[in-house]
Amino acid sequence: MAEELRQPLLTRRYYENCPGCKVDQAKEVTQGVPIRHLLNIWIIVLSCTLPASSLFPYLYFMVRDFHIAKREEDIGSYAGYLGSSFMFGRALTSIFWGAVADRYGRKPVVVIGVITVIIFNTLFGLSVNFWMAIATRFLLGFLNGSIGPMKAYATEIFRDEYHAIGLSTISAAWGIGLIIGPSLGGYLAQPTEKYPHIFTKGSFWDKFPYFLPSFCISVFSVGVLIACIWLPETLHNHKNTDESPDDSFEALENATSGIEADKKPQELEQKHVKSDENLLLNWPLMSSIVVYCFFSLHDIAYQEVFSLWAVSPRRLGGMSFSTDDVGNVLAISGLALMIYQLTLYPYVEKAFGPICIARISGVLTIPLLQSYPFIAMLSGFTLYLVINIASVLKYSLSVTIITGLFILQNRAVEQHQRGAANGISMTAMSFFKAVGPAGGGAVFSWSQKRLHAAFLPGAHMVFFVLNLIEGLAVLMLFKPFLRVKKPLEGKQ
Repeated sequence: MAEELRQPLLTRRYYENCPGCKVDQAKEVTQGVPIRHLLNIWIIVLSCTLPASSLFPYLYFMVRDFHIAKREEDIGSYAGYLGSSFMFGRALTSIFWGAVADRYGRKPVVVIGVITVIIFNTLFGLSVNFWMAIATRFLLGFLNGSIGPMKAYATEIFRDEYHAIGLSTISAAWGIGLIIGPSLGGYLAQPTEKYPHIFTKGSFWDKFPYFLPSFCISVFSVGVLIACIWLPETLHNHKNTDESPDDSFEALENATSGIEADKKPQELEQKHVKSDENLLLNWPLMSSIVVYCFFSLHDIAYQEVFSLWAVSPRRLGGMSFSTDDVGNVLAISGLALMIYQLTLYPYVEKAFGPICIARISGVLTIPLLQSYPFIAMLSGFTLYLVINIASVLKYSLSVTIITGLFILQNRAVEQHQRGAANGISMTAMSFFKAVGPAGGGAVFSWSQKRLHAAFLPGAHMVFFVLNLIEGLAVLMLFKPFLRVKKPLEGKQ
């Protein structure tokens, strides 16, 4: 029996050997936001996000070099399959990793995820054919379940008044990773062509022209793995409270298979099972997850389409950008997004609430995206200026929506269910994101084959399809579909 520690200000019991209790005690005496915890969240999420997006600027050229596409117009379709493999793998195991995080802790799942990045991201950079690239990307997603537990961790490591900042840090790191990753890919892919005075022809870097960005990300992840040694665990390991790891695992089993319904009433009473413990029947949680899935589908499809569209030739409706040009645009967007998330977003969320600001951001995104084909008609400095402004606005609006939905999801459940809830969220989102690159690549290829159509020719069609998804997601942000817990209803 664990020895109880005396707490003079609260009646709550703390247990000496429980890591979750140690975190809760530290929160009681800590004023302000612990920067160390924000930094931990930032680097872990970033290490898991960079490999997910770093391939987009050079994906077109990588597929071309694999010689698997018979026509230039078919490259987008194969690029979509390669982009989807990561999310498909993650979709298959996110619930499992959420359950593991609820039973054994957030930290072990995070460590496994970072190790996975180091191994399979490196192997992806060494791919010699299309199928090796597909396999390594799939395993990279399949074995990396860190993001879901990190969302629970960000809620548990901070006091209640700082939950928005903690979850904002996750969405900011995710958003920055989706921008810095492609920037690294754009700058570092094909180094023998861009930096011949450093990387010579016929060298290792010439044989594996897409390895350098993967290598740099893996080196960063090694540093993150070392930092994880000092990562505090937030899960409670004692069995005499409602926050028992065993209870959370039972909650997940109830959510996924409904087996709790077969247990005797006495057993349910002993386990303190509440009426809302079936996560699939928790509509505030499930409605926010569904909305999150549609916005995520839109975002990943946009990531794929933007890079393919930017580097495609002008005769096919693109901008004829190099990978360096795409890297420049995304690097500027990443810097602006970082400033926005860490300075303005907490105040905007406090003033408008997560739902209201998400609705506004979704509506503004639609005309912005539909203007992209017209932007491609510009040239020179004007083109670079306008596309950079549009990119900064697009990513800022997107991360505003996603952060608000993170807040809603984690407020909809108690701590002992957050790992399972975020596992369900990540699974559903990953399935949608697996469809996004494949669907986006297919629509992009189709649009390039109808350059002279009477209705929405060329790139106009692909951005119109993206806006259809965005519009549907915006409609879901309203009642009766979206429901939130009562404390938030006043901020809608």
